[in-house]
Amino acid sequence: MEKVKSFLCEHSELFTVLGLCILFYFIFFHNIWSYALMDVDESRYVSMSKDMFQTKDFLTLYLNKEFFFEKPPLYFWSECLSFALWGKITEATARFPVALYGALTCFMIYFVGRKVVSRAFGLVSSLILATSLEFLILAKFAILDIVLASCVTFSLCFGILTYYVKEQNKKYMWWLFYIFSGLAVLAKGIPGFAIPFGSMFFISIYSKNFKEIFKPKYFIIGFILFFAITLPWHIVMLKMHDPLFYNEYVIKHHIARFFGTQDLGREQPFYFYFLTVLWGFFPWIVSTLTVLVRKISKRDFCFRGLSDTYKLMIYAGISATFILLFFSTSKTKLITYILPIYPLLAILGGLVWTNYIIKGEYSRIINRTVYFIGAIFVIASLVAMFTPLFLPEQLNADIAAAKPLCISLLMLTGILSIVYAKKEKYLGVFSTYVLFMTFLSAFGTGIFFNIDYKFGQDDLMKFAHIAKEQNKTLSCYKFTHKYSLIYYRDGNEPIIYGGDFDINDLKRELSKENNLVIIKKKQIDEDIQKLGYKIVNEGRRYLLIEGCK
Repeated sequence: MEKVKSFLCEHSELFTVLGLCILFYFIFFHNIWSYALMDVDESRYVSMSKDMFQTKDFLTLYLNKEFFFEKPPLYFWSECLSFALWGKITEATARFPVALYGALTCFMIYFVGRKVVSRAFGLVSSLILATSLEFLILAKFAILDIVLASCVTFSLCFGILTYYVKEQNKKYMWWLFYIFSGLAVLAKGIPGFAIPFGSMFFISIYSKNFKEIFKPKYFIIGFILFFAITLPWHIVMLKMHDPLFYNEYVIKHHIARFFGTQDLGREQPFYFYFLTVLWGFFPWIVSTLTVLVRKISKRDFCFRGLSDTYKLMIYAGISATFILLFFSTSKTKLITYILPIYPLLAILGGLVWTNYIIKGEYSRIINRTVYFIGAIFVIASLVAMFTPLFLPEQLNADIAAAKPLCISLLMLTGILSIVYAKKEKYLGVFSTYVLFMTFLSAFGTGIFFNIDYKFGQDDLMKFAHIAKEQNKTLSCYKFTHKYSLIYYRDGNEPIIYGGDFDINDLKRELSKENNLVIIKKKQIDEDIQKLGYKIVNEGRRYLLIEGCK
């Protein structure tokens, strides 16, 4: 027994990493093949990656056979590498890169936390990030934002590590900062530059070493690396597609997107991301926010002499605040944009939970949040048992597949977390939350996605397969942006999206040879019925029709 304990102690780092690998598999990778690509963004970006892989044109992006100059190419290159690695294009190979980005980001938080504070702190922080609701969801969703979040996190971590490494190693940290900032730009443009450079600017002001940034061995070599990564693709695109690339990529989708023109829409109030973080950082937001408010009110910011820990919290707080304000200032907002904030919140939450687990710090306050969340979980599980009494029959049938998992997980998590808090088993509370989110991700994601598809996307995917089998083209009457049609139709002809079609346009589309039209059931009126058409297939929300010959 003593030899076993000695062996475990000697190889504790190895077993910690192996344990994280197992957990991260279930959180990020398990069952990513079990649900179809979701409209809008996932099916759009994977369709573009598929086209890039099949045409071997790794420079110019296309969507539905037309130029697409909205995004840089790093995400699409990652997708193509995955397709090449696995030798096929599927939902699993499309999601594999984003799951890998998510897992690597969590490992980065672990290694930084371990180096600066302790292994326990690194472990807790990485698990908080991995089980934060929005980060977890988007790391299993094949879109660009997790790529940006990962590159930005790596860049900021290397920038922050310049304050913790020996002088002779600083240059390597700075060079890695510039390299990953460059990759972040290739992931999503301006935010990839603004977030790491803006955060490090304010961190350097706080640390009173602003001049150090401009040392030639950091600054000159760093920007050479940065521009070597970012400029080639942009220069080639400008030469190949000027002025269209400049007008679309630079003006419309970077400058105009930030200022929120009417053409782009998606305008939200300034406080939009403050509300997003409240659910996106679940289940850790309540405890972290409560302790933070208590520290502010009591002016309790003493870290008991742990200066490195104190500095790391300040640096993470500065970066998180900058990210929140940067995206909040932009008029154009989507919930996915704020993703880079969660690794930094995980560092802040990591200190709260590490001290709670090891020292019982602020246990009374955190236990109240545990009782509150636990009570909500138990009540929610009880309510879920009786949904047939108050939900429509069809809706209750739709959610039936998710009920056993939700009821059991909510009830078990609620009761266990309360019991552990009562008995002052604080590691048990933390482990309960981690396992709850792990099981929810591993076994619930596919169920929840498939429930969502029942409200229309199942129809579209079925219609796309019919069109593919019959070798017919597809047109959409009065709707757009349903890109699952492109991916699952998989044809050489573009999908015709008629968002502004009128009845004459519908008549024209029905008259086309070998063309099928998708129309919403609620749009069928007397005028359309007079056109004469044959129903090829009927879905829950849509009809697939063709003209009568």
